[in-house]
Amino acid sequence: MKLFNEIKSLAWLTMFALAIVSCTDKLDEPELNNNFAGGTDFSKTEDMVLSLIGVYEAFQSRGWEQPLLIAVRGDDVNAGGLGDQPDYAETDNFNYNKDYWMYNSLWENVYVDVITAHTAMEQIARYQEQADADGVALGEQYIAEAKVIRAMLLFHISQVWGDVFIPASSDTGELFALESVPTKDEVMRHISDQMDEALPFLPNMRPNERTDIPGGVTIYTALAIKALANQELGNYQEVADATGQIISSGKFSLYPDFYELFKTPGKLSNESILDMQYSDFGQGEGDSENHLYAPYGPQNWTPAVEGASSGWGFFEPSMKFIKFMLDRGETVRLETSVLFTDRGIAELREDPNYNNLPAFVSNTTRDGDLINDYARALFASGKHYLPSNQLIPGRTNYGSNKNYNIIRYAEILLMYAEALAQGASGSGMTADQAVNLVRARANMPPLSGVTIDQVLDEKYAELSMEWGKRYFDMLRLERYSELSYDGRTFSPDKSFLPYPQAQVDQFPILAN
Repeated sequence: MKLFNEIKSLAWLTMFALAIVSCTDKLDEPELNNNFAGGTDFSKTEDMVLSLIGVYEAFQSRGWEQPLLIAVRGDDVNAGGLGDQPDYAETDNFNYNKDYWMYNSLWENVYVDVITAHTAMEQIARYQEQADADGVALGEQYIAEAKVIRAMLLFHISQVWGDVFIPASSDTGELFALESVPTKDEVMRHISDQMDEALPFLPNMRPNERTDIPGGVTIYTALAIKALANQELGNYQEVADATGQIISSGKFSLYPDFYELFKTPGKLSNESILDMQYSDFGQGEGDSENHLYAPYGPQNWTPAVEGASSGWGFFEPSMKFIKFMLDRGETVRLETSVLFTDRGIAELREDPNYNNLPAFVSNTTRDGDLINDYARALFASGKHYLPSNQLIPGRTNYGSNKNYNIIRYAEILLMYAEALAQGASGSGMTADQAVNLVRARANMPPLSGVTIDQVLDEKYAELSMEWGKRYFDMLRLERYSELSYDGRTFSPDKSFLPYPQAQVDQFPILAN
């Protein structure tokens, strides 16, 4: 892909990004953008895109622990029995340790990437000073793209912690002057406003239609993030309006095969609104850009392609979710979402209501990978699974070459349907039609007069194990009882993680 080829060719840019990420002093020091600028010739306006490429590179360089920690607290997911990461398992049980390294890593690295976005925007503005009219216009687009990436990062970190910082520039020293930490509502309103600022300058196309930066953000990415922020605020008319624009564009469609959507054939499909993109560049050795998917994989398997590595068993679909799906008569969505072991199937059958299971509930996937029993979990996540026969020959790492979905068109349809069920008005499509498009792909019968409960059930079936969407839906709607399951006890005071102690030490305002 062109995006990756540009990143590969920019050794200085990669070194800069890595230097920031590996910095041990983190956010207590201002961004070193002046030094970075010192080696840049801003009259070479054709190089302006390099600043934007740095934002994408930072965004896609997620540590394995980051999406894992964001997602683990819902009733769709269990942490798996982690002898070496007990505080991760305790987080799944709503017992939080402010000193746990994962908390600090998520906070710190997200903010490093937010600051990287600010640095890029400031660099682009300096290029614009010497650019012609076309260059100035292109710079506005690049700044808008950086705003969208920054917004997605702030959205995730505010979902996890609630009240969080909103950096206004690359100078993190400004954070020390704050007299209060912006509330979650303020963060979400800021994100919505930022998307309104960005929209006029973004390409009007699907991400997969872009040829300059394939899969890069567009108008529709910004509209989706605006809808997500307003959903958190309970501004359902704003949600209906933003998602309705995406739907009415006619540019998006559901990938027809749910099973393959999360695998190589589904990469950058017409359903994709925002993905983290990875590639082995079609080669069995040499450079690659990949997310570490091993935490999601089964700890023990017999792959159809000999030599393919197994995973760590850190992420387990819950028994509650599996039974919910079986009760609904789900087929392809359950098969896609869950990798079964014999031990898990046996435990499922201990409940007499689930003794007669459909044939696809098997420890062998349709691609011939055998999921053996392992100690840490009964099941593994199928949405984070790439069949061994889809690995590029020569590549053995679990999930190598697999993209990571963040926002899909299916979620847009269901957000739209929920907004209408919450009283908003829509245009061009009914809530029934939106929900039934999603259900039709899953071979589920249509519904009529959909209720909020039915929409939420559909979101549970469609979006589980994806970025904590189920958990945050239950928080938003105060359906706390759903999160007390399998021995867990949830209470509203457990909604957000405690601020990492390392950050409180640097920013005492977080202790107030």
